[in-house]
This record gives sequence, structure tokens and C-alpha cells, in this order.
Amino acid sequence: MPVGLFRVCVLVITAIVNHPLFFSKENGTVPENTEEIIRKMKEREESLRLEQLRLEQEIADQEATQKALEKAAVVVEESKEEKVRWDLWTALSMVIFLLIELWRQDFQEGNWQDIGGEEDDMAVLGKAFKGVAFPDKAVLASFYEKRILGTTGDMARMREMVEGFADDLLEALRSVCNRDADMEVEDCIGVGSMYENWRVCKPFVCDLIVPFAPPEPYCFRCQTWCSGDSFPPDEQGYGTIKVCRADEDVTGCICDKTKLGEDMLCLLHSQVSSTRPSSEMEDLLCFKNTQYLDADQVMKWFQIAVTKAWNRISHKYEFDLSFSLLDSPGALKIKFKSGKSIAFNLTPVVQYENSDVYFISHFPWSSLAADIPSSTHWFLTFTVYERRFIQLVSKTLPANACHVSCLQILSFLHGKQCSLTGPSGLTNYHLKTVLLHLLQTCPSQDWAPEKLEARLQDMLKFLEKCLHEKKLYHFFIGNGKVPAELGIPMIFQRAEPLNLFRPFVLRRDIYRKMVDTFHEMLRNMSALINEYTVHIPLAHTNGIRKETL
Repeated sequence: MPVGLFRVCVLVITAIVNHPLFFSKENGTVPENTEEIIRKMKEREESLRLEQLRLEQEIADQEATQKALEKAAVVVEESKEEKVRWDLWTALSMVIFLLIELWRQDFQEGNWQDIGGEEDDMAVLGKAFKGVAFPDKAVLASFYEKRILGTTGDMARMREMVEGFADDLLEALRSVCNRDADMEVEDCIGVGSMYENWRVCKPFVCDLIVPFAPPEPYCFRCQTWCSGDSFPPDEQGYGTIKVCRADEDVTGCICDKTKLGEDMLCLLHSQVSSTRPSSEMEDLLCFKNTQYLDADQVMKWFQIAVTKAWNRISHKYEFDLSFSLLDSPGALKIKFKSGKSIAFNLTPVVQYENSDVYFISHFPWSSLAADIPSSTHWFLTFTVYERRFIQLVSKTLPANACHVSCLQILSFLHGKQCSLTGPSGLTNYHLKTVLLHLLQTCPSQDWAPEKLEARLQDMLKFLEKCLHEKKLYHFFIGNGKVPAELGIPMIFQRAEPLNLFRPFVLRRDIYRKMVDTFHEMLRNMSALINEYTVHIPLAHTNGIRKETL
């Protein structure tokens, strides 16, 4: 700006000095072309005036631009300060939210076992029980004596008969199989409600699992979702089984993971041992063009092997044997000439390392059997440990403890309700899981026989809480409080808790059906129990009181 003013002043002074009026006419010599000179001077004056106007406009524009830049700088500075303040507030809010979320998850997952002594939580629950008449001790005792004990007396004889026949059938199966090429079958193991003495709903079905192993020189290498490799959320609780040679180090060599090229050779594995024909792996019941054990192939092999075994020993028995379910590999039914029948499940499984955890191929007793991601994914079952835990805890409970009675009554009510309204996602395994949690958290004296009514209410309330939150955690997975004498592999105790209700989170139709079935069971509870209750003397009925949870 000062430079511009200086230029204007110079032009003005020059014009004044050169003006013709400064020169006297007397002392000067007037040229002949005076008019021409005057005209040029006027033009020069006009040009200088225009230049002055242009310069003034330039100066004004510069001043306006300068003010605009200063104003823009102020706005940018203010916006930066505002953005910094907003970013700080956003970051602080996110930190607070994350801390709250982490605290909530730690509280739920770290203390999910501690539910037995929280009476405040229990008091808040029970909304579904309002207005529901709950039978008292006398009615429950009469119901249990007539309906439960009266129908479970023959279970021991049935178990003995089924186990003896299954042992004979498996022995015949071993004799018809090729020991050098077929799978090696081990002795069967009794699991489930029939062997835990709480089965009440007919028909009675014995569940037997049959471990099997590949022929030499092959072995199974099991991989679970919690072994460190990434598994999608819908595959939690599952694992894969790889068929390998016993002398093959699958973790130490990368020759089967990397394409070495035609001119390169692995120094640890020869080409003969590292490459296997596709037909050989399929003979080992693997999925096509893979080394992973296929549950569908196992099902076909097991059904064919059982059929051959029965043809060998059928002449020794005076009954017929048939497959009762086409989609289950070992759902068998014994048919006597009298018309009576006995059903049992003989399911092939693979042992996980040296533990009593097993990979199971199919769930003949589960409504979620169709949810298995693929035929190469096997679900892990802890049923042997569940039976062992119940036996271990029972030693510390009072005589004639009511824990089994609670599970039997609840299983009976659920079975009767499903016969009325159809099956739902809720299964007897969920009911047993509820009992396992309460057995761990409730004091031993709380399971005395006279406390049957209170413990049954606790099971129903806990189940209602799980349905409301859509969370029922697996008892062993992620539970660090399991007794050490059970021998549960630490990899499962240290894993994240497994939510058994997770499949229902996205399947709202099944979840709604499950909740409706539970509520209907509560409303029909008194009617179902009274229907199977013997007559109670008047002296007892006067003491009967209807309670609501």
C-alpha cells in the first residue's frame, strides 16, 4: 500500500510541474503549434487521472482482499479450535463408552457363574410367573412318586439289555471290517439322561457313543475353534479332524502348505509319502480332495458296517433290528415279535487327544442338528464329563437330594408342553445345563429333599433370565471353577464362554417359539401336575397353598 501512494504522489507532482500555466507567456517562446501541445497535455492529464483511479481501485481491492484473508484466517482458526474441542469430546466419549462396555463384558463373563446367591436379581425376575399358581410340596411329592418313580423303574434293565446287545453288535462289526483299511471301532460308552437317571419321557432311548480311529499308519489331528486359529462366530463349539500319517509333522513342515515347484523337493518328506491319491483319502472317509474327515462319509460307512454286523449275528436273536431315522447314522430300533420295541442311538465319535471330550458326527436327540456349518465340522460334546460332574457333586449333597428330581419334573413338563404345541428350540440339554450351573453355585444343604419346591422355582427363574438375555453359557467351556479332579482340558476352561443361545439371536422365529413354549409351560404347569397327581388326603389339602414366584 505505501508503494502505491508514493507512485500516485509522483504522478501528481510531475503533472503540476509540467503544467503550462507555470511558465510566463512574456518570458517564453510560444511554439507555433500551441493548440497541438495543449491537446496532448490534456490527453496526458486524462491518462494520468485514469491511472490514478486505477491505482486507487487496486489499492481498495488489495485492502478488501487483505481483510477477507484476515477474516478467513480467523474463521479457520476458530474452526480448528472448535474441531479440536469436538475431537477431544468425541474421543473422551468413546473412551468412556469402551470402558463401560469392557466393564459390562467382564462383569457378565467373569461372574456368570455367581448367580445362586444373588437374591436381588432373583427378586427382579419372575415377571412371567405373575399370576401362575405353583404347586406346593405335597402336590409335587405326590406327582413325583406317581409319575416319575412309577415310570423309571425299568430303566436299569433296559440299559443292561441294550449295552449287552451293543457290545455284541460292535464285536461283530470288528470282525466284518478290514483291519488294514477300515476304521477301528472301540467299546461304546453310555451317556445322556438314561445313564444320568433323569429320563422321564417315553419312549426311553439309550444313547451310546462309539469312539473310532483310523487304521495304521494314519491318525487323527483335531483342531478346535479355541486352538488359536480363526473360526467364524457361527463355528464356535465346532472343530475339524484331519487325517494324517502318524509320522507326518503337520506343524513343522510347509511342504504341504506351499507350492515348491517342479524342480524342488522337500528333504523331510519324499514325494511318495507326501502325495496321496484322492481315492485313498476318500477310503479314509475324508471330504472330496481334502484330508478332513467327513461326517456324511462316516455316517454311510457306519450304517453299512452295522448292517453287515447284524447280518452276521441276527440268527442268535429272536427280534429284528432296523434303522429308525434315516438322517442319523446309528438310530436303531429293536422290534420283538410281541410288538414291543426298544430304541437306542449308536453314534460314532472321535476322541479329542487323550481326554473324554469327543467330536460327535450327528445329534439324534438335538433339534439343532441341521445347524452344523458343513460335513467337515464336528461338534464337541462334554457328555462324559457332565455325567462325571453330577456323580461327583452328588457325593457332597444330602441323602435323597432333590437335584435329579428337579430336572426330571422340568423335563416332564417341557416334554408334555412340546407334545401340545410342537417342538421348539429349547431342549433337555438346555435344562440340564441350567441344573449344572445351579449345582455349582448353590450350597449343598439347599438340595435337601424338603427343598424341592424352592429349587424348582430357582431353575425356572434362571431359565427365564437366560431366555430374556438370550444367554445360556456352556457349563464347561470358559468355566475356570470346574473341579480339577474332572480332568477337563485347560484349553476349554481358558476359552471364551460359549453361549448356547447364540443361534437364536438371529433366528427370531425360533426364539419367539421357544419363549412362547416356556410361557405356555408355566401356565399349564399346575394342570399337567394335577393330572398325574394321586389323590391327597383332606388333611394335606388343607395345608396346600398356591404360591406365585
